[in-house]
Amino acid sequence: MSGWDEGAVFYSDQAQFPQGDPAAADITRHSALRKFKEFLRGFTGPTGDFPYRESLVHNRDHVTVAIEDLDAFDAELADRIRKAPADYLPLFETAGSEVLASLRSKVAGETGEMEEPVTGDVQIFLSSKENCVSMRSIGADYMSKLVKIAGIAIAASRVKAKATHVTLLCKNCRSVRTVPCRPGLGGAIVPRSCDHVPQPGEEPCPLDPWIAVPDKSKYVDLQTLKLQENPEDVPTGELPRNVLLSVDRHLVQTIVPGTRLTVIGIYSVFQASGTNNQKGAVGVKQPYIRIVGLEQSRDDNTNGPSHFTLDEEMEFKEFAQRPDAYAKICSMIGPSIYGHGDVKKAIACLLFGGSKKRLPDGVRLRGDIHALLLGDPSTAKSQFLKFVEKTAPIAVYTSGKGSSAAGLTASVTRDSNSREFYLEGGAMVLADGGVVCIDEFDKMRPEDRVAIHEAMEQQTISIAKAGITTVLNSRTSVLAAANPISGRYDDLKTAQDNIDLQTTILSRFDLIFIVKDVRMYEQDKRIANHIIKVHASGAATQVNRNADTNEGENWLKRYVEYCRNTCRPRLSEKAAEMLQNKYVEIRQKMRQQSHETGRAAAIPITVRQLEAIIRLSESLAKMRL
Repeated sequence: MSGWDEGAVFYSDQAQFPQGDPAAADITRHSALRKFKEFLRGFTGPTGDFPYRESLVHNRDHVTVAIEDLDAFDAELADRIRKAPADYLPLFETAGSEVLASLRSKVAGETGEMEEPVTGDVQIFLSSKENCVSMRSIGADYMSKLVKIAGIAIAASRVKAKATHVTLLCKNCRSVRTVPCRPGLGGAIVPRSCDHVPQPGEEPCPLDPWIAVPDKSKYVDLQTLKLQENPEDVPTGELPRNVLLSVDRHLVQTIVPGTRLTVIGIYSVFQASGTNNQKGAVGVKQPYIRIVGLEQSRDDNTNGPSHFTLDEEMEFKEFAQRPDAYAKICSMIGPSIYGHGDVKKAIACLLFGGSKKRLPDGVRLRGDIHALLLGDPSTAKSQFLKFVEKTAPIAVYTSGKGSSAAGLTASVTRDSNSREFYLEGGAMVLADGGVVCIDEFDKMRPEDRVAIHEAMEQQTISIAKAGITTVLNSRTSVLAAANPISGRYDDLKTAQDNIDLQTTILSRFDLIFIVKDVRMYEQDKRIANHIIKVHASGAATQVNRNADTNEGENWLKRYVEYCRNTCRPRLSEKAAEMLQNKYVEIRQKMRQQSHETGRAAAIPITVRQLEAIIRLSESLAKMRL
């Protein structure tokens, strides 16, 4: 019997149904079942249609129910679903199966066709527009209740078979009994004795006579996920929290690591296998969430559904019509940093990005822009990276020396309890749809730097480790900062001698800036004056900067998110012809220069540079909607 009676889920079994009076409990169950049937059959949407009835007939095996609709139909029923979902969701699914069977028989009778049998149970998915609960605030008060949280899926296990009903066989009298299993990670409660009445002269059944018959049991698919806090929600200096998720049936194999999710589930606990031998820790359980509904984020921006008010949209459109919109956005990039106008323009283009394209043959062209800041120390390279981390809707900051290939892409780790391998996404996967800021890019080991080649150009990460072969999305922009070979840029050497990076990685950057610390009296005086004012007032006091509260970092973050979600510009024929002629002209100049000097260019001009110019043009158009 090992394994079948472990890990029973704790929840309020009879929280809503009256205890001690089976008749009253049956009445309550029958009343709830009847109301669920009425809801699925008779709820009408704003347009007068029957959404759940049509969804049942169309999907046949699952239906997504909005809690707000259930609240409008019967507030008491919705409240019971929120407070005791483990009791009422099975009734809801039973009602769905019965309603589907009646609808199918009615349709078959009207059309004269043979009725198709309903195979399997109907699974109810829940959705809600309520605000998410912070992962750090979930505690014992939420036990056995519905919770809604958001985060990133960082790991996914293989699909397992979970028993819903276990068939037991008595070793003595060979009688058969079927016991139900708790949903989620819970097990079956096996009786200690057999209820068979022995005949005269027959040996009575001993204690614990049952053995499981796997072939006669019923199963569903089960998968466990690990959900981690969004990077922007983690307090400074704290480690990100994560929680275990359990999905079954139609939710299995719908999530890959790196996907941003908003999930609704039942907060429960189970007995972890590692604590079975701890006699004093019987009451200590491991929490997890049994998912009853999830919502994936969008493809173009993985930060979940964004809602902009009408006033915000009007303000954004009005700002985009301003003739100085581009200059205004650039002035908001790193306001405490003096100078570096071209770098600020490049970072503005990187934040907005170009347009993703999918060709008819399935090839995907990236729209994200990569930029490299290469130069002397104390030229505000890291400050730019920190600003982008705060301003981009999704951003992950990492340092080159402390980053490995597995930490940037993905790793395969082994679960300490089940001893099975599972996939865990790295920084490039967690920042899907955003920006990865890599400081000290030149300090990375060459083998670690090679690992992000595929992620930068194809925007995917291919994994083939420990029997796991898959492809993860890494649709991210890369903003990297590096130093020259000798620490400072040497003007007596060529650019090729100053840059200690391979051509393969340099060609993947759309923009490369050589940032020098030029020693000039007037410029040094202006920079020193600016820095002193910043330290004295706590904020930059540039003359050309308006102290408009609506145009701070938060406003810029919302504007970037709005433009990325709503605007997807394409090149016009005239602009395409202009870019084509310019690209051919640049290639011709580089060819002549290499013939005259006898040396190849440090950064070759390839088709990638033409695509980079196209992406920059699209990002400039996206700023103006």
